[in-house]
Amino acid sequence: MELTDPFARFEGVYARACESTQAPYDPTAMTLATADARGRPSARVVLLKSFDRRGFVFFTNYMSRKGQELTVNPYAALCMHWAAIGEQVRVAGPVERVEEGESDAYFRTRPLQSQLGAWASEQSRPLSSREALMARVALLAAKYLLGPVPRPAHWGGYRLVAEEMEFWREGAFRLHDRFQYRRAGGVWQMERLSP
Repeated sequence: MELTDPFARFEGVYARACESTQAPYDPTAMTLATADARGRPSARVVLLKSFDRRGFVFFTNYMSRKGQELTVNPYAALCMHWAAIGEQVRVAGPVERVEEGESDAYFRTRPLQSQLGAWASEQSRPLSSREALMARVALLAAKYLLGPVPRPAHWGGYRLVAEEMEFWREGAFRLHDRFQYRRAGGVWQMERLSP
């Protein structure tokens, strides 16, 4: 493992998390923290759909609470904790929308019901009943019965561009290993932190 490269380090940790067979377990689950224009934070679990040196990608409704917060304050933090392997990674940085083609390509891989759900759900807005939501899904299923479901313009991907990454490994007696990476002028600086 190349200690000076946080992405190589992340690939190793993520591979170990994906190889773990403890159930129930989704290694792609991560907490996304955003803040509104007044700096009030909110957090929720989203799924990591891809990552590379450009950043960490997740998908959502742009009109959701997180989407609205990212519009006014395009900076966020991620936390991925894999209890099964005793490791955690935190990432922070600016967030940008992925290109439409990338959102289109991922949308086509989703199950039909998930595609319909992206159209039917006015995410984060009040809903009169579950029946009302399911009625919208049924109408959309009839509408797209004979053809592919297009990606809604209000739905797509975001990429968190890492400026900071921290790796935590569980240690006996709470003497954990922590390594922090910060990008400065395109170069990553690493230092060990106290537990």
